Amino acid sequence: MTALARTRIDEVALRLADTVAWLTTPLLPDDYLGLINPLWSSRKLRGRVEAVQPETNDAVSLTVRPGRGWIAHRAGQFIGVGVDVDGVRHWRTYSLSSAPECADGRVTITVKAVPGGIVSPYLVHRTKPGTVIGLTRPEGRFVLPQPVPSRLLFVTAGSGITPVMGMLRSLVWSGEMPDVILLHSAPTREEVIFGAELRRLASQVPNLRLHEHYTRSGCRLSLAQVPDLVPDWCRRGVWVCGPTAMLQEAETRWREAGIPDRLHVEHFRPAVAASTGGAGGRVRFLSSGQRADADGATPLLVVGEDAGVLMPSGCRMGICYSCTGRLRSGRVRDLRSGREYGEEGELVQTCVSAAAGPVEIEL
Repeated sequence: MTALARTRIDEVALRLADTVAWLTTPLLPDDYLGLINPLWSSRKLRGRVEAVQPETNDAVSLTVRPGRGWIAHRAGQFIGVGVDVDGVRHWRTYSLSSAPECADGRVTITVKAVPGGIVSPYLVHRTKPGTVIGLTRPEGRFVLPQPVPSRLLFVTAGSGITPVMGMLRSLVWSGEMPDVILLHSAPTREEVIFGAELRRLASQVPNLRLHEHYTRSGCRLSLAQVPDLVPDWCRRGVWVCGPTAMLQEAETRWREAGIPDRLHVEHFRPAVAASTGGAGGRVRFLSSGQRADADGATPLLVVGEDAGVLMPSGCRMGICYSCTGRLRSGRVRDLRSGREYGEEGELVQTCVSAAAGPVEIEL
């Protein structure tokens, strides 16, 4: 069946659902459509994996067809991805690496397996075409403005290349590539995600220059090298994505240069305050009855997941406000600012909050 035929069938099914809602009360037509095709549901956004493309030994690109309720993304944005691993639904955040101009209705996320992780190894090593995953709508401000600056500098490391790859593909698609320099760091040449495509683009697109740095051979990328590699760095719009230490160094350097407004950074996790605060305490998850000892630096989200609690989560960075629970007693510490807070009944962002003493929370 062609993609056009599938689209027409989907449209007919959805129009039919809108006209028979009154016949199915108390259930909604959406409940029945979700049984026929999970992508037809408007109550829960889902996607079907249609292709798995290896990028390196421990990274893959998943081509996903989103279901009903999806909205078009901007290059550089991220989405939440929900998968069931051993009977438990887990959510993680991944950048979209595909160009939004692609007209076939599919998007791509690129995932690198994290040693000891739960979701990323599952997506990289166990996900097959046909797998249905949970999705959230695109979010994030790590995007290019309109109009696009005439000179761009991208600085990335490891999987930090994924949102920038979406931007590069979008610029190539538009046919209006500005003057772009990409500085990328990876352990080895073979471990550069999108390595072959990046090198091909650099050889074919006159305005794109690529500098690769391989840390395992001692060629570590330091932001102190930027003025030598990019003499006009202070006049370029800059997008940086990679480890937290690199992002913090970039923020310091561009601030000291008096041009912080030219810098844009993408945090894969919240920037944690330098002080670790108190010693934490015993956390009681009231809905599940679970208890766990927590230190003062581990997010309540991680404490709960490690204790087997089904924790709601989304971006896991304090942005989407999906990782919340209602505090019943105790106080917590915001890992980004170090501020302690907490009143009975207050909603707590578990992904960026740690226990500051004994805590009871409705989860």
